[in-house]
Amino acid sequence: MPFLGQDWRSPGWSWIKTEDGWKRCEPWSQELERENNQCNISHSIILNSEDEEIFNNEEHEYASKKRKKDHFRNDTNTQCFYREKWIYVHKESTRERHGYCTLGEAFNRLDFSSAIQDTRRFNYVVRLLQLIAKSQLTSLSGVAQKNYFHILDKIVQKVLSDHQNPRLIKDLLQDLSSTLCILIRGVGKSVLVGNINIWICRLETVLSWQQQLQNLQMTKHVSGGLTLSDLPVHMLNNILYRLSDGWDIVTLGQVTPTLAVLSEDRRLWKKLCQYHFAEKQKYYPTKEQYGDTLHFCRHCSILFWKDRRLALLLEDSGHPCTAADPDSCFTPVSPQHFIDLFKF
Repeated sequence: MPFLGQDWRSPGWSWIKTEDGWKRCEPWSQELERENNQCNISHSIILNSEDEEIFNNEEHEYASKKRKKDHFRNDTNTQCFYREKWIYVHKESTRERHGYCTLGEAFNRLDFSSAIQDTRRFNYVVRLLQLIAKSQLTSLSGVAQKNYFHILDKIVQKVLSDHQNPRLIKDLLQDLSSTLCILIRGVGKSVLVGNINIWICRLETVLSWQQQLQNLQMTKHVSGGLTLSDLPVHMLNNILYRLSDGWDIVTLGQVTPTLAVLSEDRRLWKKLCQYHFAEKQKYYPTKEQYGDTLHFCRHCSILFWKDRRLALLLEDSGHPCTAADPDSCFTPVSPQHFIDLFKF
């Protein structure tokens, strides 16, 4: 019996012949066009004093050009993107399915590119990328790593364009740059997928993004309609009480003098502490709140995005569920739970 892939129902792949041989043709293949022009940051930020002795002026120039060439050649026309709304999470081989689902495969196949355009899912995806940057980056395959940085590039460009959620992205890039510095300086101590020049170029790209966000200037929107300052005090107070992040309260309090007074209300902060911490807790991570998350079906072992609009209009569960009562089998998946699903 011929081997048809991980899913026996798969229609097969499309292939295209190139100068380097046959390559799989992906309909959503894209390039990171800006990365090959972002390798001009000083290497003193990346390498410590011992590493700098390796490079003299000629070697520095040669290595920089080689990194650009290798990184661009490695990323061009090799991106592998899917737009699947659900995937089967299998941890062993069966007659119908071969192999098992890894974190990198799930990250490749699920539609994260569209999710970052949804305001309800944006924070969720950013938090997931941050957790991967802290502990799971080296466990991703080469394709998954390229997809990771491609999605991150789209997030950064979105923030630079609409000026929303810059603090979240700054925290993500800070954690990612710290991880990349550790990996590059400790090369040989850990297994890195790809050439070391690619990792250095990725770090340079991240540092460039950080600089762009640092220089981001918020433009004042001129509008003749209703503004936040026109709302009555009780409505402004109600908005503050609905925020679950203390930094958001502090930031909003800097908008107008009225909001500054409301943001310093002791009852507001007491309510926020009671939301995040139980009475007997001394220390515990704050609760994470997201507008929308991935869901896991315990009956089908399927991880999926649930479209609430389709669920209301068409009674669509988000995946081909065979349970008698699908809603009773669904479990929201936090970013940490998403990573834990693929720890075998």
